[in-house]
Amino acid sequence: MHRLGESKRFRGIDAIILLTVLGFALSVAVPSCRHDRAHALIFGCQNHLSAIGKAMLSYASDYDSALPVAGGRGTKWGLKLNNWSAAARSEAFMLDPNQAGGEATVGASLYLLIRHNGLSPKSFICPGDRRVSEFRPQKYSMTDRGLGELWDFGPDPARHCSYAYHLPYGGYALTTSNEPGFAVAADRNPWIKSPAGDARLFADFRPDAGAKGGAGTSDQARNGNAVAHQNNGQNVLFLGNHIEFAKRAYCGLDDDNIYTVSTSATAGDPWGTPPKLGSQPANRKDSLLVNDLPAPRK
Repeated sequence: MHRLGESKRFRGIDAIILLTVLGFALSVAVPSCRHDRAHALIFGCQNHLSAIGKAMLSYASDYDSALPVAGGRGTKWGLKLNNWSAAARSEAFMLDPNQAGGEATVGASLYLLIRHNGLSPKSFICPGDRRVSEFRPQKYSMTDRGLGELWDFGPDPARHCSYAYHLPYGGYALTTSNEPGFAVAADRNPWIKSPAGDARLFADFRPDAGAKGGAGTSDQARNGNAVAHQNNGQNVLFLGNHIEFAKRAYCGLDDDNIYTVSTSATAGDPWGTPPKLGSQPANRKDSLLVNDLPAPRK
């Protein structure tokens, strides 16, 4: 009986040791898996931005070095197109007889890469961006229209395009002759409402010591990062098709914040002010990457 009791006691100890080892292994493995998944999302996003960058350079070679700008002369940033499936450009953007004016979404400019370069709609989806899906015309009963015959990612481009683009309407549209360090596109702007949720509170953001004059904490600085990558940073496409995972949003020229409007008339600004419909870059060094608002759900 004494030996049998000892055997049970040792088996109990062995079970405790085994559970302890398993618990330790899980404590190491779970964060590692999360880390690997985060890196996979970043890498997949970078591949998509790389495809967009190459398509932009190809587009620019056919349009006198200009990066994609939808609509006509004087077209403004609007909530939606007049008719995203129109047969004629003038009807799509509501242009006047001189092919000027009207409104266009940010997505419509990026969609030109599908119309003119044959880029896949899948390239406009960040794997870490929730509640977005690849654009398919069939979803909107466009069974007889090809991708190259449309003007935007459907009636709600925010749900089919993850990326923010330097505001192409107004006096600061980009060409390939702009400075190489200029930010062209990146993950969705955190200060604009997305399909996944409301915009961030700008009061929670403050640049840290990584920026000129920054005095915020690391957490405050991270609050200005893209939501798609859990505040850790954002993938940014720069002119020349250079792509970087920037750990701070003020990664443009002169430490410019790529998601805000500079408060300087001549330089970049690591803080700035959040954009809204109708915003414009403050100057030639002000990167202002914006995306469309999602249409209200009916």
